[in-house]
Amino acid sequence: MGRVLTLSELIEARRTWRSAGRTVVFTNGCFDLLHVGHTRYLNAAGALGDRLVVGLNSDASVSRLKGPSRPVTPQAERAEILAALYAVDAVTVFEEDTPLNLIESVTPDVLVKGGDWTLETIIGREHVLAAGGRVLTLPIVPGRSTSALVSSLNKPAP
Repeated sequence: MGRVLTLSELIEARRTWRSAGRTVVFTNGCFDLLHVGHTRYLNAAGALGDRLVVGLNSDASVSRLKGPSRPVTPQAERAEILAALYAVDAVTVFEEDTPLNLIESVTPDVLVKGGDWTLETIIGREHVLAAGGRVLTLPIVPGRSTSALVSSLNKPAP
């Protein structure tokens, strides 16, 4: 089994990890045009447990959230790139605009988002806390975002 998993494969992997006493960390995002902010964030998230699961917004979901010109990179490629990172143990694509159903299916031990989110606004927070898990935010790298990259690519050359 590779690192890009269907939901049913992820649920089975979660069962195995749970029975082995592994701490599962979950995060999610679009991860369009992977940049140093993403890699630093994912490395820090991975250090919070034994297994890092990344929920990846589908192409349709990214378009609804970011606009018709996004994503820049197709979901299969975004998933493959994420799965190639050392810190990432599993990637699964979700179609909804939020990862709530995915979080409720996986019930991670740690739910983490970037520092641009407040704890109160993190989707799935109540579910993870009710199950005895933790919800955390990690600092973001200032000035590093996919939206900024896309904007700079669209500027005319001097």
